[in-house]
Amino acid sequence: MGDPLTRYCWRFFGTACVGVGAVGVLVPLLPTTPFLLLAAWAYARGSERWRLWLVNHPRLGPCIRAWQQSRAIPRRAKGVAMLSLLSSVVIAVWLALPPLVLGAQAAALLAVSAFILTRPTAS
Repeated sequence: MGDPLTRYCWRFFGTACVGVGAVGVLVPLLPTTPFLLLAAWAYARGSERWRLWLVNHPRLGPCIRAWQQSRAIPRRAKGVAMLSLLSSVVIAVWLALPPLVLGAQAAALLAVSAFILTRPTAS
């Protein structure tokens, strides 16, 4: 698994990702699941025990396991993601951002939406 300093750095990075993911539970436009997936990846390089804790966590683990096993996204996570994407567009329009910015945002969010909606749905 590498030297102790490298493992420590991976665990630190994983913990930072869990922290950002936890904030994402409370902040509507900050995604939680990608940070948890990144944390699981980092923990796999830093500590198998910490990875197992995260993957088997009763609240955080199911979406990680669904992605790792079948590249699926839970229905609720898809719904929250779509609402967040829509909210960001509404906020951008409300702020009267320039048309070029709105167009770039719309293109990026359509691509993200297409990716999310075309993944299998985990129950």
